[in-house]
Amino acid sequence: MSASAASASSEAVNRYATTLFELARDAGLSDKVEADARSLASAFAGSPELRTALASPLVAGEEKAAVLTAMAAKMKLQDLTARFLGVVAANGRAGDVGHMARTVISLFARARGAVTAEVATAEALSPEQTAELKAALERAFKAPVDIEPSVKPELIGGLVVKVGSRLFDDSVKSKLDALKTALKGA
Repeated sequence: MSASAASASSEAVNRYATTLFELARDAGLSDKVEADARSLASAFAGSPELRTALASPLVAGEEKAAVLTAMAAKMKLQDLTARFLGVVAANGRAGDVGHMARTVISLFARARGAVTAEVATAEALSPEQTAELKAALERAFKAPVDIEPSVKPELIGGLVVKVGSRLFDDSVKSKLDALKTALKGA
C-alpha cells in the first residue's frame, strides 16, 4: 500500500470511528458502545483469519457484511454498533473494523481524560498482573490508564508498552536482537 493510500485509509478509519463515537455520546450509549468496541477489537486481535477474510478483495462484500452481521448478533452488540457495522460493510470498509474499534476505544478514553496503553506480552497477563501494571502506568502518567492487551508469543517474555508515541520495549526478543547486533559489531 502506498503512503498516500495508507494515509487515506487512516483518514477514513478516523472519520468512521469519530462518527460512531459522536453518535454513541449523543444517544447516551457511550459505555455500551465502548464495550462493543473493546469486544470487536479483541475479536479482531485474536483472529488472523477474520482480519484476512474481511480485508481480502477475493471475499464478496455481501459475505463480509454477513460475517459482521453474524458477529454483531453473536456478540450481542448494541443496535447502534450493529448498524454501524452494516454501513461499514456496505461502504467496502469491512477490513478496517479492527482499526476503527481501536480508534473508538481511544476516543472514549481521551474523552474521559484517560491514557490508552497498548500492552503486548508473550503470554496473557493475569488479572493481578494487569492491575499492577495499570497502577504503575497511572502513577507514571498521572492519569487514568486503559490497557489494551495483546498476546505476541514472538516476544518470548517481557512486555512492550506503547502509549501515544512513547514505546517501552522490555521484551526478551528486543534484548536478544540488541545482543545479536552487538556481537555482529564486535
